[in-house]
Amino acid sequence: MRWMECIGEAINYIEENITQELTIESIAKKALISPFYFQKGFAMLCGFTVSEYIRCRRLALAGSEIMATDEKIIDIAIKYGYDSPDSFTKSFTRFHGATPTAVRKSGAMVKSFAPLKIKFTLEGGHSMDYRIIEKEAFTVIGLSRVFQYENAMEVVPELWAEFNKSEKCDQICSTYGINIDESMSGNEFEYLIADNYNAAMDIPEGFVTKVIPKYTWAVFTCKGAMPQSMQDVNKKIFSEWLPNCKDYEIAAGYCIEMYHNPAEYPKGLQDENYYSEMWIPVKRK
Repeated sequence: MRWMECIGEAINYIEENITQELTIESIAKKALISPFYFQKGFAMLCGFTVSEYIRCRRLALAGSEIMATDEKIIDIAIKYGYDSPDSFTKSFTRFHGATPTAVRKSGAMVKSFAPLKIKFTLEGGHSMDYRIIEKEAFTVIGLSRVFQYENAMEVVPELWAEFNKSEKCDQICSTYGINIDESMSGNEFEYLIADNYNAAMDIPEGFVTKVIPKYTWAVFTCKGAMPQSMQDVNKKIFSEWLPNCKDYEIAAGYCIEMYHNPAEYPKGLQDENYYSEMWIPVKRK
């Protein structure tokens, strides 16, 4: 247990000094472990070296600041330990898949990289593709049900199965799965299987329309067979991204699942490349 506590102390020290000069010697000294055993143990437990962890955390934080603030990119680069714009741009692009300028000007995706947390196991350290978008209010049409949170994992899939077996699936495209809990304080929520609404169309029997308000949305990429890929991302959002995000917090009781057409993939929803998204309304802290 002491070993885990030492690694935990080291991780806390890294996080508290993430914008300062960090050396293996200073971190190991804080953890009361020799630098050799510290590096060896950290890599075995965490799956990456201390330097890789620090670099990923700094680049993730830099990406968030470039997206969320108007601070000069060069100042952010210096803040996170880069001496030149070129070296920062190369490292940033390699990590995020886009240049700092593309993130600032065109809203390109950035990766999050949550700090590790010591409990009985290590949590965090996962990368997640996400982007922040502004979206005007829009109207959807769909099949609506009200569920209790305590059995949501069972009843929501049952609703989807019911929908897919009925004639309703021929009347609208199942583009969205929308969770609505406007009060964010009760024990139930409304769930819709929905599509974008065209005001010129008739509303079929059994369907409702709903206006989704204008929000800033954090949009997370899910790739892989359903439902596991979306469940994994959803878990990471609430266990890692939100608790550790310095710039954003949940703005309202909405959560939107966006699905691509399964017919476009050889194995449909079970295709290893199947693409979907999770949208969370956010606001700056």
